[in-house]
Amino acid sequence: MRILQVITSLDMGGAETLVVNLIPRLQALGNTVDLCIFNGKETPLTHRLKKESPQTKIYALGHGVYNPLYIFKLVKIMKNYDIIHTHNSSPQLFVAIASLFSRTNIVSTEHNTSNRKRNWKWYRPIESWMYGRYNHVICISKIAEEKLREYMGGEWLVESSNRYNSITTINNGIDVNAISEAEPCKELLNLKESHKSILMVAGFRKQKNQDTIIRALTLLDKEKYEVWFAGIGERMEEVKQLALSLGVSERVRFLGLRTDIPNVLRAADVIVMSSHWEGLSLSNVEGMSAHKPFIASDVNGLKEVTKGYGILFPHEDAKALAEEINRLASDEAHYNEIAERCYNRALEFDISKTVNGYNSVYETVVS
Repeated sequence: MRILQVITSLDMGGAETLVVNLIPRLQALGNTVDLCIFNGKETPLTHRLKKESPQTKIYALGHGVYNPLYIFKLVKIMKNYDIIHTHNSSPQLFVAIASLFSRTNIVSTEHNTSNRKRNWKWYRPIESWMYGRYNHVICISKIAEEKLREYMGGEWLVESSNRYNSITTINNGIDVNAISEAEPCKELLNLKESHKSILMVAGFRKQKNQDTIIRALTLLDKEKYEVWFAGIGERMEEVKQLALSLGVSERVRFLGLRTDIPNVLRAADVIVMSSHWEGLSLSNVEGMSAHKPFIASDVNGLKEVTKGYGILFPHEDAKALAEEINRLASDEAHYNEIAERCYNRALEFDISKTVNGYNSVYETVVS
């Protein structure tokens, strides 16, 4: 099959990482897989893809995300492929419009349980039309599927309808062994010395909640703990100011954009994902792959993977988070038990299962 993946950019993020992980593995199954990005800015993920899959053709449409002229460019490109697979909002909409002028099969992945557009009642008919154009919609978790059906309503909730059967769940996946067998970052090990490090890997976006970790740090022994944030984004300065105002800035390391996340994960002592909502966070599964205890907010998209394996704390409850971290540090048997359970849970989300699921959808759509 000839497959084109379409996404806004290759900035660091869950959807972007998934696409870069999928492409070479789908190619290994005998497919031709290329990439179309709206914003052609070079990023670490771009460099990684070119290194791991030099045969991949990359179409860079421009520098913005919502340029309607991209629709005309997409019409010309799409006719060369059997499957067009979109990720993120603007590719979903623009490819749906372009499909009016092309007979190519189109597939999309829904990466979140919620987004701001779902609060716009006037926009719902547009989304209903858009999703209706797709041959198949893949959701990255069961809760993401349930929330999408609930939002769309009507035939999307009727099991006997074609629209109902055009939505399925394929869990996001990662290369578990690449993380579990990675060497811990020596630089970070040396920097933390005898401190226990609490790591969150995520962009500083509105859906993420680094603030609660900062507040939890104020409740933890300053001689024992420090926090690492790997990622960049619009709220980074706001979080830095919060750490400064609460008097813990000297115990917070902002690691920036890292290309060695497996090594960073392996150097941490406890991995936390504090969010307001998620789809199925790849950072969640990556954290569980590191053979370290994983703690997550008890919110949609995190609790489904974490419950019964890692540790959940109430949304925005800094005191509860601090108590869980202290217990892990003081009880070695508890620490090791949680770490092992997290690793075994991560194995259920290995990238090989994701790739086979996607390839199966493509084959069904094409046939």
